[in-house]
Amino acid sequence: MGRRTQPPITPVPALSRIPRVRIGRPALLWWGWAGALFLLYATISARRHALVRTTGYDLGIFEQAVRGYAHLHAPIAPLRGDGFNLLGDHFHPVLAALAPLYRLFPSPYTLLVAQAALLALAVVPLARQAVRVLGRRPGHVIACGYGLSWGIASTVGFDFHEVCFAVPLVSYALEALARRNWRRALAYAAPLLLVKEDLGLTLAAMGGYVAWRGPRRLGLAAAALGLVGSALEFKVLMPYFNPAGTYAHAANLAAAHHSLLSTLALAPLDAVRPEVKATTLVLVFAPAALIALRSPLALIALPTLGWRMLSTNAFHWGTAFHYSAVLMPVVFAALVDALRPYAAAGDPLARRHVRASLATVAAVTLLLVPSFPLAQIAHRSTWRTSAHVLAVRDLLRRIPDGATVAASNRLVPQLTSRTQVVLFPTFPVRWKLYDTDGPIPRPTAQWIVYDRVPPESWPYPPGTWPYPGPRQDREYDLALARYGYARVAEADGISLLRRRS
Repeated sequence: MGRRTQPPITPVPALSRIPRVRIGRPALLWWGWAGALFLLYATISARRHALVRTTGYDLGIFEQAVRGYAHLHAPIAPLRGDGFNLLGDHFHPVLAALAPLYRLFPSPYTLLVAQAALLALAVVPLARQAVRVLGRRPGHVIACGYGLSWGIASTVGFDFHEVCFAVPLVSYALEALARRNWRRALAYAAPLLLVKEDLGLTLAAMGGYVAWRGPRRLGLAAAALGLVGSALEFKVLMPYFNPAGTYAHAANLAAAHHSLLSTLALAPLDAVRPEVKATTLVLVFAPAALIALRSPLALIALPTLGWRMLSTNAFHWGTAFHYSAVLMPVVFAALVDALRPYAAAGDPLARRHVRASLATVAAVTLLLVPSFPLAQIAHRSTWRTSAHVLAVRDLLRRIPDGATVAASNRLVPQLTSRTQVVLFPTFPVRWKLYDTDGPIPRPTAQWIVYDRVPPESWPYPPGTWPYPGPRQDREYDLALARYGYARVAEADGISLLRRRS
């Protein structure tokens, strides 16, 4: 009886045409990109802080909270108010994860470097999935597109924010969703509830995606967890921690119309007007040449886009600050998913489509870079320390460690690691030069340091900066003298005052 031989295995046609990569070498691609992006982000953040371009709102606030955690205290942020627990502003207990690092290195640079590492880490699953689905060279394009995207650039270019923890979590969850590893995806997404109160909606969106494409019960359970978790944070936890007993940003969620019915009916129009909203919506998907919109993974961006476009706070509508960071992994994961069928098809026309799409993504990336903060690394001013910055450093050295200080917005994060600092003038404030109480509330800090140059805006409304001219400045100084403060030093528009004992 002859020995049986197995017939040869014929590979599945679609799978056989997916680009093959060696195991091992591709890891250098995604980890190499992560390392390079970390150095880029950390360098820009560090130079911004060294050049006194960071602010009390928000780097100083977050440092005060992390400093509290590091000393096993509540995350109290005096910059937000006397005894203000920052969990009553936004719900982000994940910040406690930085406490051990901050205890070893008590500096604002600790927060900035940690943020750079977390944002860079998010490129790993995106590049890995791109290499797996599209090939090695496309993996470089996806990594570069994410790393230089304007949403990440805007985050790096403005202080530190808790959302940096969400970016890698979303990125890893999206990779797992694309690979249909449903439980792993939701395991990565569940900690979003500890990052920020609105991210429970993103968890719910991922749960809905799992219910649609995978195990229904698992997906519905995750969606319920996200919705209930966010509701508890909005309605119970943040009001509990807030000294006022309410949600601090409830005004941003106020109805834009007289009734709930009219608000719901007009929501689609309100989401694209004024025109800055429509511009932002286009720019969110522009780094992926709008191709990401072909993938159902793009739907996971809807919760973040929805609350931003329907908010009454104009800061949420544009491309500045950190609000778009969590959207960038969604855009590039959806891009890879949208190109997957063409890469699997393998015919010449499909290959040309993939190449043309990636060439467009690379072109858009390079086109947008000069308009956003990552371009600062090429600016000559980034590498030059001005006389004004030297004057700031010299005056701040005169303030002893442990002192109580009232400082103007850009001077605050230069002091938060070694003093107890509040914003000067106390925010909010009546913008009248003189009334029965004087032009400013009575300060209580031992030291006051404020900078007239350059004029500031955030967190003050445009046009209300309280040093508009010499006459008003003299009246301001008279008021401080009346409160018992004497000028210790002045240099290049910076004034240092000390309260008489």
